[in-house]
Amino acid sequence: MAKKHTAGILAAFSSALFLGMAPVFGKLAITQGFSPFAVVALRTGFASGIMLIVMLLFYRQYLYIFPVGLIGCVLAGVINGLGSLFYYLALERLDASLGQLLYSLYPFFVALWLILDHQPPSRLTIFRITLATIAVLLLTNVPDDHPDYTGVTMMIAAAVLYAMHLPINQRVLYEVPAPTVALYTLLSMSAVVTPAYFIFDRTWPTANAPWLPVAGLTFVTIFSRVALFLGVKKIGGMQTALLGLAELLIAIFFSSLLLGENLAVTQWLGALGLAVSLVLVMYEKPAPLAPAAKTGWLSWIRPPGLPKDTFGPYE
Repeated sequence: MAKKHTAGILAAFSSALFLGMAPVFGKLAITQGFSPFAVVALRTGFASGIMLIVMLLFYRQYLYIFPVGLIGCVLAGVINGLGSLFYYLALERLDASLGQLLYSLYPFFVALWLILDHQPPSRLTIFRITLATIAVLLLTNVPDDHPDYTGVTMMIAAAVLYAMHLPINQRVLYEVPAPTVALYTLLSMSAVVTPAYFIFDRTWPTANAPWLPVAGLTFVTIFSRVALFLGVKKIGGMQTALLGLAELLIAIFFSSLLLGENLAVTQWLGALGLAVSLVLVMYEKPAPLAPAAKTGWLSWIRPPGLPKDTFGPYE
């Protein structure tokens, strides 16, 4: 149990490390000639395509998934695909650091979705969510600046949708390996964002637009997804979401380094509060192997032949 908990923490932190680079690469791509629709379609399409080819050639055992699990991955992918569209449309309007700060409210929404699925968080988790929420509010307090409220609304919508897909995948991960879930979720995301590009945009980047940010975003997407779902499988969606807040610190650092975006004093206080919330993971108890509730909005996602009263959210 302890080794599984440690592996889950390392996977969640690895996912945060990769995801922290996503808004930086995304913002670079948008400012250098790619539209938001093109960015999300290209990075998701390339990532899912590369992952599918690698599995077909070397890891065919990861292609199997039970039917209800596949439906769960499709549902999670569609939800996350819509969230990705909101995310990159918001990123066009907001600084990368501010956008990621708002997006970092998603653990609060994860907690709400898990409560609806009859998986209430512990007292320490509630305290960490509260501390992280206060920290994010401090981080978004930019002196003498009036944020783009349309961009802010779209980024919060992205956070809500991202949070919704984690509990869905958590249920599927009970019986399915993380690479399998990552593959089918990414393929489902592509089925949403690619048609959206052709319907609402269809603009191609200029001839001299650099493709390096898109390439970086593609590989960040692949590695972060596998690590994310491995973390969810080992320690659950709530703890993975809280540890994923480390991506905010990564985004802030590289936004300052590569994009010249800097934080005010109150924002640094928020960053400190967020760091404390992350460190407190050391005092979280490993997730038990207790069965999940017989009811809940996701109780229908379970392996074939497995009764509801023996189904739990963890491997």
